[in-house]
Amino acid sequence: MNHPRVTIASVVEGEGEISALPVLLRRLMHEAQIWDADIRPPFLVDRGRLVRPGGLEAAVEAQARRVPADHPGGILAVIDADDDCPASLGPSLLARAVAARPDRRTAVVLANREFEAWFLASASSLGGRAGLAEPLEVPANSETLRDCKGWLTHHRRGGGRYRPRVDQAALTEGMDFSLARANSPSFAKFCRDITYLVTGKRGE
Repeated sequence: MNHPRVTIASVVEGEGEISALPVLLRRLMHEAQIWDADIRPPFLVDRGRLVRPGGLEAAVEAQARRVPADHPGGILAVIDADDDCPASLGPSLLARAVAARPDRRTAVVLANREFEAWFLASASSLGGRAGLAEPLEVPANSETLRDCKGWLTHHRRGGGRYRPRVDQAALTEGMDFSLARANSPSFAKFCRDITYLVTGKRGE
């Protein structure tokens, strides 16, 4: 029996996510034993434009045309929370996204505080990757630490800065999902939202 291909079209605000988010989504698909997935290249929109009225809606509208209505999957927006509270901003952005295209499954995830916080939440699995020192320990404040990119730079071997466009995909490939889920509520929500896009069912 042939099953429809899973299609996910995404909106991101950082250049590093253009390469890193497809790696993350494909790993989650394989973890769920989904081998036929169309992970569309992310659509880059700056954060200021996304959170302004009409910005997210326009991005969702553009991505809706890339997701067949009769296929599992949907539209995903991944945004850094920065100094905003994910529990407040996230639902309001989701409501706007759903209102823009109620005929598509849609998920909005705010990484708290930034995408790189998910690396810190799984830091002990990343020692030696992308120039990072080893061993590494998960910082106690991995979900609330300011400047996660600075933390990664500080823990590189032999100097040199963390470079999102170069390093983000490599770290995404190596991160331990179990650690990240345990230490990062925002990553756990991300995983639940991907399950929703694929199955239409909300997990706990």
